[in-house]
Amino acid sequence: IRFICSVHFQIFSSSMIKDKVSLLIKLSSKNNFNISVAESCTGGLLSSSIIEQSGASTIFNSGFVTYSNTAKVKLLNIDKKLIATYGAVSKETSVAMAKGLYKKTKSNIIVSITGVAGPNGGTMSNPVGTVYFTFGIKETNKNIIYITNKMNFNLKNRLKIQKKSVSYALSQFIEIIKSYKFD
Repeated sequence: IRFICSVHFQIFSSSMIKDKVSLLIKLSSKNNFNISVAESCTGGLLSSSIIEQSGASTIFNSGFVTYSNTAKVKLLNIDKKLIATYGAVSKETSVAMAKGLYKKTKSNIIVSITGVAGPNGGTMSNPVGTVYFTFGIKETNKNIIYITNKMNFNLKNRLKIQKKSVSYALSQFIEIIKSYKFD
C-alpha cells in the first residue's frame, strides 16, 4: 500500500507539473518573456520539467544547477563570505543567486531555489522542507524587482519536497506572467 501511494503521488504531481508547463508555453504566445532558473535543492528538476515539453524553447533561456556552495560562487558569482555568514539555505543566499542569475542571463523572469530537501540537514530555523524562492521580474522599461518567498513544505520525503518546490515555482511563474507586462 505504501508503494502504491508513493507512485500515485508521483504520477499526480507530474501531471500537475506538466499542466503548469503547458500553460506557461501557451502564455508565451501572448507575452514576450523568457525564463532562467538557478536551482540548488531541486537539482535541475525545474529545468527538466520545463524542457521536456515541446515548445519550451519559446520560454526557456537557461538553467543553472548550483547544488554546491562552490558552484554558487563560481557560476553565479556569490560572495563565499555571504554563504559562510548566512548559510546556503537563507534569504540572503537566495537573493544573491537570483541577482547572479540575472546578471548572467538577462532573462525577464528568473527564480533561484535553495532549500533543505532532506531527509537530513534541517535545523531549528530551517527544518527539512524549508525552501527559499527568489523571483526576479524585469518588466518592459522598468528595473528588475526581486521577491523572496520562504516556504515550509511539511514533508519528509526528498522527492516530494523537490516536486512541491517545482510545482510552486511554476505556479508563481504563471501568476507573474498574468500580473506583469513583458511585451
